Amino acid sequence: MTRRKDKQTQLDGQAGITLIEMLVVMTIIALFLAVVGPKVLGYADKARVTAAQDQINSFETALSAYHLDTGVFPTTEQGLQALRVKPADVERWAGPYLPKDVPKDPWLHSYVYKYPGDHGDEPDITSYGADGEVGGDGLNADIVSWKNQ
Repeated sequence: MTRRKDKQTQLDGQAGITLIEMLVVMTIIALFLAVVGPKVLGYADKARVTAAQDQINSFETALSAYHLDTGVFPTTEQGLQALRVKPADVERWAGPYLPKDVPKDPWLHSYVYKYPGDHGDEPDITSYGADGEVGGDGLNADIVSWKNQ
């Protein structure tokens, strides 16, 4: 009987973790998140900007093919949707020029398309960035087709 009681006493002392141990672990996790978290979020933000630039480049490639086939760029009213669905008044359309529907930008805003554009002979394509409004700095800065970024 004493042998069994000794084993039970020994197990009782090792059965769990203390509140102090739990607080130490939680503190370490919180410190790790405080140091690493902003860096990880920064990479995600950079990835969104890069994705918007890549999508605009993809639109430009599709618009070039559209222009080669039809001799004109889609009007502002026809928009980027003309790359997927043949406009009624366009001859020699050989699309669709995009494999999928026109995507939203990485912040889930629509791209702004304008032709004739204000910045040369080609259409202007703009993503208004994270805030979805004209202008801005940092993540809110506009991502545009007429500047190499």
